[in-house]
Amino acid sequence: MSGFFEELQRRKVYRVAAAYIVAAGFLIQISSAVFPAWELPNWSLRLVIALLLIGFPIALLLAWAYDITPQGIKSTPKTPGAHRRRNLILLIVTAVIVSASAGFFLLPGAAWHKVDKSVAVLPFQNLSSDPENAYFADGIQEEVLTRLAKIADLKVISRASTQQYQSKPGNLAEIATQLGVANILEGSVQKAGNQVRVNVHLVNVQTGSQLWAETYDRKLSDIFAVETEIAKGIADSLQATLTGREEQALAANPTNNPEAYDAYLRGLAFEARSNYSSDALFKAIDFYDLAVRLDPNFALAWARLSGAHALLYFNRGDVTAARRDAAKEALENAQRLQPNSPETLLFLGYYQYWVLHDYGLAKATFTRVSKMLPSNSGVSYALAAIARREGHWDESVAYWERGLALDPRNTALLTEVAFTYAALRQFPTAIKLYDRALEILPKEFYLTASKASMYQAEGNLQEAAELLVDVNAQTNSDPAVRSKLTQLRLERNFTEATQLVQARHARLQFAFGIEKGTKQVGVALVQRIAGDTAQAKAFAEQARNTLEPLSKDAE
Repeated sequence: MSGFFEELQRRKVYRVAAAYIVAAGFLIQISSAVFPAWELPNWSLRLVIALLLIGFPIALLLAWAYDITPQGIKSTPKTPGAHRRRNLILLIVTAVIVSASAGFFLLPGAAWHKVDKSVAVLPFQNLSSDPENAYFADGIQEEVLTRLAKIADLKVISRASTQQYQSKPGNLAEIATQLGVANILEGSVQKAGNQVRVNVHLVNVQTGSQLWAETYDRKLSDIFAVETEIAKGIADSLQATLTGREEQALAANPTNNPEAYDAYLRGLAFEARSNYSSDALFKAIDFYDLAVRLDPNFALAWARLSGAHALLYFNRGDVTAARRDAAKEALENAQRLQPNSPETLLFLGYYQYWVLHDYGLAKATFTRVSKMLPSNSGVSYALAAIARREGHWDESVAYWERGLALDPRNTALLTEVAFTYAALRQFPTAIKLYDRALEILPKEFYLTASKASMYQAEGNLQEAAELLVDVNAQTNSDPAVRSKLTQLRLERNFTEATQLVQARHARLQFAFGIEKGTKQVGVALVQRIAGDTAQAKAFAEQARNTLEPLSKDAE
């Protein structure tokens, strides 16, 4: 047998086997993340694994028979002896046994969440006489989703994808198809004084049957128990398996102060509407701050408060040291109260990413959180963005696609994934993603212009021109105008390009601060595109003079 192992080493079979196993593992990991987002059936992943298992013995046989030399691929020189045939048979038998053993462990588990354990929670209808109580219904939906996201055996669609559907929509089957789920939860909330009624029902869209329904009449102080019971009712109806840790997480009571919780829910409502709006984020911060003043032991509110401060800092709505310190102080309070809770760790990751810009630390934290919040698309979103910043493009794509499987109707996420594919020059894939986003927001100039940019990159100017026909100097989208100018430059229409740039100049007088600086940068870019280098330099200098003092505030 020693001669057999010596032959394996001489023919570099060990080296090929190791390289094949590493590459196969990477392909399986990528496939398991990407295939669900593409809505491919489970057997497609099993097919990939089966092909890789079949290829393993073939790769070893090729390594045994051939060698790569500076002169090209040549047959490996044979060694004298009577055991050449025996050694070859041993190699084949060993390779087949290894492949069969690997298949025994890999193939049974080669499936993502079964579709019958997938659920989307639609916005709860506000039945209160006061329309101002809409925030409360939205908050209950958010909190139920937060609890469900902790159950590894469920696929739960994120709120960003469900909030575009109004309560009690008509065609549940169409919605289920768009979201990639088999089950939908609908509900209503009626709040009056200290009393609240929550009515929910779970429908299996494939069969049209109602799986579960319940009505809760409780006091506001008992609302956490209602949220827990709803989450457990869904899990039980879908026969999801819960671990002991997941049971504890579902039953967690973040505060005993109803007023603090009410302020927290109001903060959630404003944060959900912020979408890079500093005004809404400031209001969310005010309500989170009120929540922790009413209950200083409200760890979840402290964590959210830290995240809101950090997001405001990251989006450059406020880049002062005071804002950075506020994010840190709120995080430290959350860590003091509940250092190992998923939410505290989640916003620790955001602080490391958004404020410290320590991508290594943030990646480690988000990786840990991903095991605690398996259906939280934001975690995949963060890991994808970090991997992209580090230049790990394949890893970034895998995380983006995993996020899309949980948040398929989030236009911001679709845009980010499209941008990543565009950077990899996979323009057809990027165009399909922009098309998905445009199905949701058909009148969004930014999305149309981004799609046009993909056609420009492919050299398809006719398709791009048709998309940009309505973009002009009054279009309220700098990226759309830049795409239009690029189109004019590629068409050698410098006269119209110059006119468009001149018409945009007048808009600067209505902008201030960071907005003014970014618009000056935009004008500088379009001047450069139009071929006016002198004007481009002038506006770039103006932008520097506007933005430099603001950036110094962040130092």
